[in-house]
Amino acid sequence: MKYDENNIFARILRKELPAQVVYEDEYALAFHDIAPKAPVHILVIPKGAYISFFDFSEKASPAEITGFTKAIHNVIASLNLEDKGFWTLSSHGEEGGQVVFHYHVHIFSGRRSNQIPPLHS
Repeated sequence: MKYDENNIFARILRKELPAQVVYEDEYALAFHDIAPKAPVHILVIPKGAYISFFDFSEKASPAEITGFTKAIHNVIASLNLEDKGFWTLSSHGEEGGQVVFHYHVHIFSGRRSNQIPPLHS
């Protein structure tokens, strides 16, 4: 699959579409999901053009991988979720539930982990 430069996350990165940003650095952008599935539902996306976890882990530089991981940590810390509890999720491919083909990680909090909601209805 070829990366679609016009996917919604690419457009958010280019500031063509608005987002309620909670964190940004040179490696990642984090923002509130527009259709939250939990009281806290944040999306963290790398700034590079990566389709999925596999694409990112195969092609991203070590600095991008480290920076993206640290960005997820920084979002969790900035929202004080470490003590409250949270979970992260990344889907891969259509059968894995991926809808936007730009690698992204969901951060959820505010619900017990045994109440993980469906991402797409």
